[in-house]
Amino acid sequence: MSENINRELIIDSRASEVDIALLEDKLLVELHKEKTNNNFAVGDIHLGKVKKIMPGLNAAFVDVGYEKDAFLHYLDLGPQIRSLNKYVKLALNGKPENITMENFRNEPDIEKTGKITQVLATGAQIMVQIAKEPISTKGPRISSEVSLAGRYLVLVPFSNRISVSQKIRTNEERNRLKRLIQSIKPNNFGVIIRTVAENKKVAELDADLRQLIEKWEKVTAKLNGAKAPMKLLSELDRTSAILRDLLNESFNNVHVNEPGLFDEVRSFIQTIAPQKADIVKLYKGKAPIFEHFGVDKQIKGLFGRTVTIRSGVYLIIEHTEAMHVIDVNSGHRVNKENSQEENALEVNLEAAAEIARQLRLRDMGGIIVVDFIDMHDSKHKRDLFQRLKEEMSKDHAKHTILPPSKFGLVQITRQRVRPEMNVEILEKCPACEGTGKIKPSILFIDEIESNLKYLLLEQNEKNITLVVHPYLHAYLTKGLWPVHWKWMLKYKRVFKIRANKSFHMLEYKFLNRNNSELST
Repeated sequence: MSENINRELIIDSRASEVDIALLEDKLLVELHKEKTNNNFAVGDIHLGKVKKIMPGLNAAFVDVGYEKDAFLHYLDLGPQIRSLNKYVKLALNGKPENITMENFRNEPDIEKTGKITQVLATGAQIMVQIAKEPISTKGPRISSEVSLAGRYLVLVPFSNRISVSQKIRTNEERNRLKRLIQSIKPNNFGVIIRTVAENKKVAELDADLRQLIEKWEKVTAKLNGAKAPMKLLSELDRTSAILRDLLNESFNNVHVNEPGLFDEVRSFIQTIAPQKADIVKLYKGKAPIFEHFGVDKQIKGLFGRTVTIRSGVYLIIEHTEAMHVIDVNSGHRVNKENSQEENALEVNLEAAAEIARQLRLRDMGGIIVVDFIDMHDSKHKRDLFQRLKEEMSKDHAKHTILPPSKFGLVQITRQRVRPEMNVEILEKCPACEGTGKIKPSILFIDEIESNLKYLLLEQNEKNITLVVHPYLHAYLTKGLWPVHWKWMLKYKRVFKIRANKSFHMLEYKFLNRNNSELST
């Protein structure tokens, strides 16, 4: 990725949810919504109970506490499942501190072609990790090949294998990292060396390794006397996980609107990149943080069925149960000096960049079919394929792109481990609430005044802010003798009025000094 891209993270923390927007050169490329009570996030480790063995599927259903049992296939057991089961059994019945990994004797690995009935039995307690969050009507997908991800390393208990990320190309560096990890790694732990470990010193890698081993020891300590289903470890919340995986020298700013989370993010960055601690900034503005940084406006324009690109080119995105279909349209974009073929290429190249962005933004997974504008020149088809690969290289999800078919269709498969991001942008009519009938507008200002009077006089609220659409704001605050002033004189109380561009014309809210909504 180009080094001169300006990358910013905007974090909007609210009581029930944390929204995280990743901007590249002010353009929204990723949006994550993290419920603060999500008990089945990817990476969480649970003690589950085998409810049902399905020999025909070579899989089992495991109760991890979710309303639907989680699915565990034989291929997701991991080669060291016998060792894991033996260790869990010992820890459940004895004192985990007496069972050290250093002295533990591993069981033989299972065969890839074996049967699940040889390994698991109904009613058994098993340690599992969430591999895919519950999506639609399905329960979580789980794996018992437990791994703990750190900044530079991934720790795999009951293995002794050391592997290096394929993105680290030079043999010299690969061998240095392998030798280094071999010298500091305890027995019965495998290690995967991540791409960001390249050229890092032994002290940084050692600190990361110690932290992961400590995390594993906390998991096993909880096993003594535990009963399934039970959560043993919460993966980092999405905020920290995104920072851990994405933070590099090209990050310019992280803006947070909540002091507690600001301190957490700042201390997290200080541990992994002390020189970057100053990029974390606490947002104290009056407008909501997403509105201030232009994120709200981009969300409204990017999540609909039709997505317009600045030059007039537009995409139509349709979702079905089995796949996603994207149609590319040139709109009014025609360059008279170019031939039809050249125009088609220009439109397709521009659409390719937006499609790659949309896949990241919506976290679309499975099969995606893109219908580009027909081109006959094979060189142009190669150029389009190359551009799409370049744009998709910024995507962290595993994906495969096939070259354009003779019909101009491009097929993409993209891994998805979380529910697709879907933001409802079509708004219910604010005046009629979808009924087709509205209350008399002459009574609307009376309604606001009535609610204001109730809060000021009966609830005795202080520091009230009334938030309204800019048109309504102008009506209430402009002129020689504004309505705003009349109300303050009438009720002998001071209050503020603030405009919010994302509100419907007749939408309004009352906020207290902590920006929490007041009910009327």
